Amino acid sequence: MEAKAILKNARIAPRKVQIVLDLIRGKELNVALAIVRNTPKAASEYLEKLLKSAAANAENNHNMDKNNLYVAECYVCPGPIMKRIMPRARGRAFRILKRTSHITVVLKEKD
Repeated sequence: MEAKAILKNARIAPRKVQIVLDLIRGKELNVALAIVRNTPKAASEYLEKLLKSAAANAENNHNMDKNNLYVAECYVCPGPIMKRIMPRARGRAFRILKRTSHITVVLKEKD
């Protein structure tokens, strides 16, 4: 059994999220939440909410024990890119890419 939570179109670049995901992969749920709460990265807010959501899904939808959960999988995929224009000198325009992410967290129960 596995419980999953997905966040689509998060307004943060995937490479920023990947740094924090590497810290929590394979950890127990309580440890992962503690790591995310104490990591000073922008992605931590998204991931804390996502971990809590996956834990709630596990408890309510799959009747899993919250104390035996661990982060089995967690990954980020690039979402759609918003393209914006920044005016520059001499009438030029530079393009700014505002990247988004699709973040997935999968929790499983220890045997």
